[in-house]
Amino acid sequence: MTGATPPKKIRVVIAEDQEMMLGALAALLELEPDISVVALARDGAQAVEAVRTHKPDVLITDIEMPQMSGLDAAQALKGSSTRVVILTTFARPGYLRRAMDAGAGGYLLKAQPVSELAATVRRVQRGMRVIDPALAAEAWVEPDPLTDRERQVLILAADGMSTSDVAKQLNLSAGTVRNYLSEAIDKLGAANRIDAARIARSKGWL
Repeated sequence: MTGATPPKKIRVVIAEDQEMMLGALAALLELEPDISVVALARDGAQAVEAVRTHKPDVLITDIEMPQMSGLDAAQALKGSSTRVVILTTFARPGYLRRAMDAGAGGYLLKAQPVSELAATVRRVQRGMRVIDPALAAEAWVEPDPLTDRERQVLILAADGMSTSDVAKQLNLSAGTVRNYLSEAIDKLGAANRIDAARIARSKGWL
C-alpha cells in the first residue's frame, strides 16, 4: 500500500535588495512545511524575470529597490497567475493605495513575525487579500493628488535631471514638463520641485 501523496507546496519568489534580509527570509520560509522558495531576486526587474521564469504562486517583494520598485514589479505582473505580497518597512498610506491599484494581494510590514508572513502567503495564495486594518483605513483618508505623469516628471526632476533632460526622456516638450512640475508643486503646497518630492515621498506617493 503506497503512502498518501504529500500536499503541493506553495511556490514563492522573494525580492529584497538587502542581502542579509533576503537570505534570512528565504531560510525562515523554507522551514514552513507547505512553502518552497524557488528563486531570489535583488531588485524589481529580477523579480519580474524570476516570476516569468518560475511561475510561482506568490511573489514577496520589498518596495524600494534598484532598477524597478516592488510596486512597479507588481504593476508589471498584474493579471498574471502569481499573487503579490508587499513586505516593507514603510507604513505609508500612499504606498498601500498604489500597491492595491497594482493588484497586490497583501501588504505587510517587516516588523511582523515570520509566522504572520507565512500565514499571509497562505491566505493570498487562496485568493484572499491581507492588509493591516488600521493602515487600510488610513490609506483612504488623504487621496494621492498626483497624476501618473506628474509623478514621473517629479521623480526625474527631484533626482537632479534638468527640465530639458526630463522632456527628452519622457518624449515631452520642455514647456509641458514645466507645466506638470508647476501642477505638482501647487497641489502639494510645496516651495519648489525638491520640496514637492520630499512631501510626496513622505506620503508614499512617489
